[in-house]
Amino acid sequence: MSIRPSSLMISAMLLLGAAVVALFVHAYSSTDNGLAARARLVGQLGLTDLALFTEARYTRHPSQADLHSAFQDHPMSLDHFPSGSLVSPPRHNFAPRTGVQQ
Repeated sequence: MSIRPSSLMISAMLLLGAAVVALFVHAYSSTDNGLAARARLVGQLGLTDLALFTEARYTRHPSQADLHSAFQDHPMSLDHFPSGSLVSPPRHNFAPRTGVQQ
């Protein structure tokens, strides 16, 4: 009795499919603290956020930009870079600041 090649292929596909399902179940049920540890490490090292755009510094690192960097040329000037219309400044930039002398 010989095994047909298609039977081997179907068996391999079922085995690999079961492995993929097992990986998804393991990833979903895992209580890994790696994410919290990485977030703590980023905070300790003072790393910047993910750089999604490379054209303007206020869109490259939004958490590091100040409120006026988008209008550095003129307060009423239009934004030079298209990514400025896609990225909003972080919320903490709009919080009232205390202790600032004018």
